[in-house]
Amino acid sequence: MRLEPIKNPTLARKLVPPAIALVSTIVIASLLAMIAGANPFSVIGLILKGSFGSQFAILETLNRATPLIFTGLAVAVAFRAKFWNIGAEAQLYAGALMTVLLGTGVLPWPSFAILSLIIVASILAGAIVLLVPALLKTRFGVDEVVTTLLFNFIFLLLISMLLEGVLKDPTGMGWPKSARVIPEARLPRIVNGLRLHWGFGLAIFSAICIWIIQTRSTLGYEMRAVGLNKDAAAFAGIPVNVVIVKTALLSGGLAALAGFSEVAGLKGSLTLDLSPGFGYTGIIVAMLALLNPLGVLVAALFVAGIFVGADSMSRAADVPTYLADIMLATALLLMVLAIMLTRFRVVRD
Repeated sequence: MRLEPIKNPTLARKLVPPAIALVSTIVIASLLAMIAGANPFSVIGLILKGSFGSQFAILETLNRATPLIFTGLAVAVAFRAKFWNIGAEAQLYAGALMTVLLGTGVLPWPSFAILSLIIVASILAGAIVLLVPALLKTRFGVDEVVTTLLFNFIFLLLISMLLEGVLKDPTGMGWPKSARVIPEARLPRIVNGLRLHWGFGLAIFSAICIWIIQTRSTLGYEMRAVGLNKDAAAFAGIPVNVVIVKTALLSGGLAALAGFSEVAGLKGSLTLDLSPGFGYTGIIVAMLALLNPLGVLVAALFVAGIFVGADSMSRAADVPTYLADIMLATALLLMVLAIMLTRFRVVRD
């Protein structure tokens, strides 16, 4: 048996395998719920109710989806050009660090001015962090999977050192956290009294902008060309290394916005546990979205809904929340298989 490429896959060929992958994920999760001693239909219902069953649940799901949209976009942009950015976690913390440095009262500016400055500074910080692996790849051929992954640990250690040193809040009763950002540097709430903030609106705007760039711009065409065949792109006159660097700058800036939105919109200060793995989960989001920027919005809501719903389900059905992690891992593995089946068919020799 071998895999044979499909030259012009039909719409059904593109949609059916991913749909089967999602249904299979739900079936597997139901079986695991049965093993845990719960009613599988009840578990799925509790997940849906906990994530979308009330105004509070919906807003919490949107709130959880916000950083996943940013990191999902960052991964989707990089992967589209075959630049394997595994370091969105480091870029997220770079954006969060810049938010704290500029947003804790250093600049007594009005809200619009200081927020605009912090957004730009966060994007630049994340872009610079990913620029290093990009230059190492283009100049010396260093594998970016290794360098971007290692940057995650480097940045976590750097943040830990800063929070135990110069950035430590003197009024924090010894806890390793930074001072809180001033009200002028906070993103306003979309709904008063609830946690959803305008970082979610910025995430939607970013997804639309990335979709326009990828489908309507020269850079988007060059990114796709480099991703499809780097040698052919170079033969056609596309500066491959320049495109990779531009892609890295864009990807790093997007991931940094996740850190900005978490600090300025939700947490208000920088802590070592600011991200419970948003950078890594962004890989799952991007793959579920088939690297489509608009699909990232749907995939991020799906992943966020599982996490938020699993928390509620765990309390109601006495089922471990690890079920959500298994569901996401299963969804990713099956989606990778589904993507392969949209482009190849299995034939017998």
